[in-house]
Amino acid sequence: MFQRAVQFLSCLILVIVSLPTIADYSKHEKAKALINELVNEHGFERSFLVSVFESAEQKESILEAIAKPAEKRLEWFEYRRIFITKDRIEKGLAFIKDNASILEKAEKDFGVPKEIIAAVIGVETRYGKHKGSHRVLDALTTLGFDYPPRSKFFSSELKHALLLSREQGFDIREIKGSYAGAMGYGQFIPSSYRHYAIDFDNDGIADILNNVTDAIGSVANYFAEHKWIKGEPIALLLSNENSEQSISQFYAKSLKPSFSISDMRKAGIIIPPNLDANSHGKIQNYVLETGTQDWLTLDNFYVITRYNHSHLYAMAVYELAKELGLNLLW
Repeated sequence: MFQRAVQFLSCLILVIVSLPTIADYSKHEKAKALINELVNEHGFERSFLVSVFESAEQKESILEAIAKPAEKRLEWFEYRRIFITKDRIEKGLAFIKDNASILEKAEKDFGVPKEIIAAVIGVETRYGKHKGSHRVLDALTTLGFDYPPRSKFFSSELKHALLLSREQGFDIREIKGSYAGAMGYGQFIPSSYRHYAIDFDNDGIADILNNVTDAIGSVANYFAEHKWIKGEPIALLLSNENSEQSISQFYAKSLKPSFSISDMRKAGIIIPPNLDANSHGKIQNYVLETGTQDWLTLDNFYVITRYNHSHLYAMAVYELAKELGLNLLW
């Protein structure tokens, strides 16, 4: 009898521990402050906001996920094999074929290669197949109120999400996305959705959640707004004839380009002659070290990192785009 009681209690404890943690965020001090701001400055109904935050759930899985993102824990060769696969390439070629006219229009209007647009959507959501299973509301309340390292950022995104839901007519309690609150084909965070999403099919709604046309146009617009330069190179694999001593002084210390091609040539680094500093104008660039390879990455590569602040991410997009047919003759 005693053993049965112990077993019963053990099972009961296991069930209780397994239940999702539900926090009544309407009583959280940061939520109260945000509610007051939205009511006083943006005309929201207080009762509506209270009900929204009452329904939000704190998710431990979200806190665990953001603590160990792939971009920070994997080496390039590990990261690459996640995204540069036969399946993702084949599905990317099919995506380009199925959406050829839309992608060509986006490329013409914004100057961003269709393969780059497709590669971004491919890396982000496997071309719309996996847009995320977390409620955006849960993600942003959990991270905005219970993740001190980036509380300010995610609290701001939560505010944008509430404004966005009103502007677009979405129910904030129903939208799903990534553990960081990113949404749709291209995984825009709420502020990016509000600033860069466009109505590319002219139906009166900028819907990147379910409308592939708007999603394609919005990704292209995002890159154009971040100063993508049509026809410019993205990255070059440097010759292994360069000495480690001469090239190591140019390894990137941040994502932002900081060295000039002329300075690198003066240091004796072999750079293809068709990459001329004068003809390319904005010659800020930096060397990216990925495993045993040394890459020279230029401004358009930096633009890709504005989408996700990781050189691994940008390289994955670039290499997938090449597999999908990107050819800039570099």
